Amino acid sequence: MQQRPLPRLSRDASVIGLGTWQLGADWGEVTEDDALAVLEAAADAGVTFFDTADVYGDGRSEQVIGRFLREHPDAAITVATKMGRRVEQLPEHYVLDSFRAWTDRSRRNLGVDTLDLVQLHCPPSAVIDDDATYDALDTLVADGAIAAYGVSVETCDQALSAIARPGVASIQIILNAFRLKPLDAVLPAAADAGVAIIARVPLASGLLSGRYDATTRFAPDDHRSYNRHGEAFDVGETFSGVDYEAGVAAAQEFSALVREHGPAGASPAQVALAWVAQQPGVSTVIPGARNVEQARSNAAAGALPALAPELLDGVRGIYDRYFRAAVHDRW
Repeated sequence: MQQRPLPRLSRDASVIGLGTWQLGADWGEVTEDDALAVLEAAADAGVTFFDTADVYGDGRSEQVIGRFLREHPDAAITVATKMGRRVEQLPEHYVLDSFRAWTDRSRRNLGVDTLDLVQLHCPPSAVIDDDATYDALDTLVADGAIAAYGVSVETCDQALSAIARPGVASIQIILNAFRLKPLDAVLPAAADAGVAIIARVPLASGLLSGRYDATTRFAPDDHRSYNRHGEAFDVGETFSGVDYEAGVAAAQEFSALVREHGPAGASPAQVALAWVAQQPGVSTVIPGARNVEQARSNAAAGALPALAPELLDGVRGIYDRYFRAAVHDRW
């Protein structure tokens, strides 16, 4: 597995990481044994970057990762967690006392003295633009509670605001073949500033796997059921905010493109991950996995060769025809 530098963390991360939202909640039930098996399979395949959040299963995801770290003390995993979604997203909640309480809880859940990387979890723009936010985060670094901090964002404007801050180590942003806007300005700005890009939702909540159709049904406790229109949180987090039926049709075209121009034997999901990983400026891509097979398959995407120009042009064409008008200016 290729390792890429996280410049402001002074460490590397595997180009394919592991997102662990699904190990906590909101993707259907995953047992603790199954969750640990996913973590082990990913680590065995060379994954060295786990992404979690204090709100995933109200701490369950962090606790499972903490158990994995205790049982594998030599695994050399960088764990990025997120904070700020356990309360109403109001600017007055994003203050030093809150940050201390939230990071103390995550440290207990993970069983560590110092958190490797803490990201604000899609806070309001007013928080991202406020000098006091970064003063408080710098205090946590000085106290030794966290080694570094970043911001998980919904929009490109938020990303650019955070990148301009000298202490920001990472930006986590939705980037996939159905969400291309970060390529325009965010990735170049991050590269110039030495800020890591953590690409989330790389499969558009599974659409880019090509396994879904108009009749697919998801469990009631799966966000792909209950947040399809943004009922619980930003709709951009579910299917990247694209219309489901349009997404299914576009995914079928993407699968055909992979069959024609993709690396031999690679699945649409693997090519979709490779497409993200091969964008200049991306540090790590964090697909989720609910079972061992998915974890191994995702990790293998990090070894795919450079994608053909015909495939890259095809992705741009699919985006322009299906999604640009609906999503490009929204996020």
